Amino acid sequence: MSILERIVSDKKIEVEHRKSLFPISFWEASPLFDRKLNSLSARLKESRSGIIAEHKRRSPSKQNINNSLSVNEVAKGYENAGVCGMSVLTDGKYFGGSLDDLNHARAVTNFPLLRKEFIVNEYQLIEAKAHGADLILLIAAVLTREEIKQLSTVAKQLDLEVLLEVHNQEELEKSLMPTIDMLGVNNRNLKTFEVSLEISKQLAEQIPNDFVKVSESGISDIEAIKDLQTYGYQGFLVGENFMKTNDPGFAAQQFIKQLEG
Repeated sequence: MSILERIVSDKKIEVEHRKSLFPISFWEASPLFDRKLNSLSARLKESRSGIIAEHKRRSPSKQNINNSLSVNEVAKGYENAGVCGMSVLTDGKYFGGSLDDLNHARAVTNFPLLRKEFIVNEYQLIEAKAHGADLILLIAAVLTREEIKQLSTVAKQLDLEVLLEVHNQEELEKSLMPTIDMLGVNNRNLKTFEVSLEISKQLAEQIPNDFVKVSESGISDIEAIKDLQTYGYQGFLVGENFMKTNDPGFAAQQFIKQLEG
């Protein structure tokens, strides 16, 4: 069983457990449930940098990225730096995150927040909405076309944007539908964890202009982003490059200044 398969298997068990503890009506009563969407796709279209910064404590490939900073500090730092939005890892077992991280980030910021999670059930969309998320991530590698259609349709009904992540041509072809706002190309091979920006370049022409193009993983320098912009990418998910520093917000600020300068 691959790491991805193990994560998804554990996630399905976790979701069923959470459903038994917190019914949907509990989350629908959240003060944040009726919050108006702050569109990340709109911000990316208007931005010169297109940076989506990430809060990530650890990952299956790197056991300690940064455990010392509070999510509040990181979120405020990113917003002050002028990033377009923030990705918040909410998986606990493999990434050290939680839905509380999303709550804490929303309490101190107004910019778009992405619940970055292994979404396998509509229930997780309800949770995302109740914790202040503006958009959710769907990973084509773990979902069928029908599941993508169902989950993205429900997301739209909840006034959530959808970032759909693909890794290859086959995943891209099954994912093109009007309920998707942004198409993200993950440069990391989920089986080997090797990273190559060539994946984004190879798939760029296959992504219709109806979708905002986002490149994810392995983005750590200015030239890489400038190169990817020539392929039509407007969004760039940067995680470890900022999080591995003592001050992710300052690191993001300096990065954006260099990129826009």
